[in-house]
Amino acid sequence: MHLREVEAPRAALVLGHGAGGGVESPDLVGATNAANAAGLSVALFEQPYRVAGRRSPSPARQLDEAWLAVVPQLFPNLPLIAGGRSAGARVACRTAAQSGAVAVLCLAFPIHPPGGPEKTRLPELDAVEVPTLVVQGENDPFGMPPEAPNRKVVRVPGTHSLRSSATVAEAVSGWLETVVSAVTTA
Repeated sequence: MHLREVEAPRAALVLGHGAGGGVESPDLVGATNAANAAGLSVALFEQPYRVAGRRSPSPARQLDEAWLAVVPQLFPNLPLIAGGRSAGARVACRTAAQSGAVAVLCLAFPIHPPGGPEKTRLPELDAVEVPTLVVQGENDPFGMPPEAPNRKVVRVPGTHSLRSSATVAEAVSGWLETVVSAVTTA
């Protein structure tokens, strides 16, 4: 766990990394910077398989169990926004209700494997009932999710890698402010 805390936080953001990367990916850095600037403390959740030095991800059930064992206890007195990039976004979506998330931030959500649109993962995203932001590269081979009543999709230049921290920070900053304002004044 890597904490990026602010003084007197208004809310908390917990972000999980993608299957092939770590918590230092440019999009997670950009989202962290935007969250800190908006007064949110951030926890970058490193999956146990990465901590153990393995490169390939554990099965979804194990990823979800690890997330739920830790995330709800990190910032118990703050509104929680769950999120992540790619596989981490999928974990955040699948566990949003159980973790008590008030919103979900998805960076490069993999709608389907490249070249396999019939193997859709859209139901994981559709199951989220809280406000959701998806930041997706306009040329992402993993697909482009549709907008939905509780879901905003921001297309940014690039592919699945979302290599610009500044672009991601810009894409999420206004949404974070809106979500945090809504939950802290309610």
